[in-house]
Amino acid sequence: MSNRYNKVLYVGITSNLIKRVWEHKNKVVDGFTKRYNLNKLVYYEIYDDIETAINREKQIKSWPRKKKIELIHSLNPHWDDLYEKLSN
Repeated sequence: MSNRYNKVLYVGITSNLIKRVWEHKNKVVDGFTKRYNLNKLVYYEIYDDIETAINREKQIKSWPRKKKIELIHSLNPHWDDLYEKLSN
């Protein structure tokens, strides 16, 4: 998740991506994403196995910002909000 200025990044895990992004967009849950207005889904990965997903989340969280930005750019060079494509 990011904001419209692409200045802040958030990495998280969920079992229901569409619902979770909707919650971020509508500021339903207090916390980091609400505080920094992170309401733009710019990258995601889907896994069938929760352990694999958790390990990947930890891996990405440990990366420097530059590497996270490169990952986003590799699949979403314009930083489009991917939520609309997911929810349709």
